[in-house]
Amino acid sequence: MIRVENLRRTFGSVVAVDNVSFAAQDGAVTGLLGPNGAGKTTCLRMIYGLLRPDAGRIDVDGFDLLADPQRAQARLGVLPDVSGLYPRLTTREHIEYFGELRGLSTGEIRHRTDVWLDALDMRPLADRRVSGFSHGERTKVALARALIHEPRNVLLDEPTNGLDVMSTRAVRDLIRRLRGQGRCVLFSSHIMQEVSALCDRIVVIAHGRVVADGTPDGLRATTGKADLEDAFVSLVEMEQRT
Repeated sequence: MIRVENLRRTFGSVVAVDNVSFAAQDGAVTGLLGPNGAGKTTCLRMIYGLLRPDAGRIDVDGFDLLADPQRAQARLGVLPDVSGLYPRLTTREHIEYFGELRGLSTGEIRHRTDVWLDALDMRPLADRRVSGFSHGERTKVALARALIHEPRNVLLDEPTNGLDVMSTRAVRDLIRRLRGQGRCVLFSSHIMQEVSALCDRIVVIAHGRVVADGTPDGLRATTGKADLEDAFVSLVEMEQRT
């Protein structure tokens, strides 16, 4: 479970995240939804420790990220907005390297590498360097790398952005599988179809603030809109008028 309370982050005079609070539960998919520049990626970067908040608290399975970052981060698997793959390493080398960083034994690394190569249909890519990979292939490598240590909490920043239809389906199936395993999945997206299909709960962020937090049906009921996209637009427009 991930819980953030009164999270705030500024960049100079710009308030990117303004007193944001929400919880992402185990066995559920929580979506961060908002227009470009709303603060979604900044929130995620603070949760996985890349950025330090100016104020607020972040708990991962009860561990305070700011006070005990190593124990909190050990329970996270992260697909960031930029994959940061090493072009000269193969798919297998990427996964194994991150297994070593996570302190797994040689046997565990080999077994879990094989599991993820099969799960993400990457056997043909296993021993190829990633330098010539497509965007979808690179995303799969980054996912396997993030999940090698079987984290209880998974953070995904726009995981299907730029993917083709087949790669998108594979990522969505993986998200459902993680939820079925009782894991906490928190992801950002601007693709309404994806949010509607996957999310048990949606946190809508606009101008760095939470403007709504609830189930898809709850957000539709609150706004009086039958379509989730219309509900989202209504919520954002309401925030702009305040």
